[in-house]
Amino acid sequence: MSAENTTENPAEPVEPAEPVELDDETLAATVVDSESARQVTETLAGVEPKVGVAKPDPILRATGVQRRFGGMTAVDVDHLEVQRGAITALIGPNGAGKTTFFNLLTGFDRPNQGTWEFEGKQIARTSAAKLARSGMVRTFQLTKALSRLTVLQNMLLAAPDNPGENLFGALFRPLWSGVEKRNTEKALEILERFNLAQKKDDFAGSLSGGQRKLLEMARALMTDPAMIMLDEPMAGVNPALVQSLLGHIQALRDDGMTVLFVEHDMHAVRHISDWVVVMAEGRIVAEGPPTSVMQDQAVVDAYLGAHHDTDLGDDSLLDPAVLARLEAEEEKR
Repeated sequence: MSAENTTENPAEPVEPAEPVELDDETLAATVVDSESARQVTETLAGVEPKVGVAKPDPILRATGVQRRFGGMTAVDVDHLEVQRGAITALIGPNGAGKTTFFNLLTGFDRPNQGTWEFEGKQIARTSAAKLARSGMVRTFQLTKALSRLTVLQNMLLAAPDNPGENLFGALFRPLWSGVEKRNTEKALEILERFNLAQKKDDFAGSLSGGQRKLLEMARALMTDPAMIMLDEPMAGVNPALVQSLLGHIQALRDDGMTVLFVEHDMHAVRHISDWVVVMAEGRIVAEGPPTSVMQDQAVVDAYLGAHHDTDLGDDSLLDPAVLARLEAEEEKR
């Protein structure tokens, strides 16, 4: 099959039909069984759950960030600090300004005002490429894989500082062949970790939605980031892959990275986050540990209005029978 045909009408491979038990016990065990998780929990235990609170060791600080579109203010964040080495979830209803705020922090949009710093350096109005080189990388809600390149080629494109990318350096293979070999070995190791090694020679456009999410996350690791920002990593993912994604996000923290992610899946937020920040109408209305934030009246109002009797992220909704049916339907595709 040609690259063109693969891209225009990509096959949707069936995700591995392994048993998935997304119950409260399984997810909680995944979180507890991590020394990094315990250390972060202890570090944040003394932090007061209030908007704009200072963190013990922030890797990212944002102050007075505003983004207006005409007469509408999409983002109006007074102060936010992201704790180093923690998994922080950024949640809120549709239209809350989460992705716009993400775009501002990562250089994909320009603010009307405000400052923010990463690793102690001012980065407001810094380009996205320069931010990525400084150690802050992001993924997108709609995956940005290059469909007509193979999975391995997508990975190699993300590797920094290859002398073969220079026009003149590319003419002399000895200058870059060693780097290319090391990058290939590194890419294959990361793909193995994300269960994508067997797909290395497939076009990225042939991957399923969940596999493309994994590829984006794997590609980000090629840059050895200090902080990785994930925009709705669970969106559109087959439930059979959700637990795998959760495990990979936790592994990022366990490897020493800071994770900030936007997510609508309250189950994921509750079980893998060390800290939760809630946005509504462009402002941060609450932040704190996931258990306390889910019960915060401002959060319930922002999400549910009058439906105050509904538990955000209620694990009784994670019915194994429903998941089994979804997996069976996926196998028949």
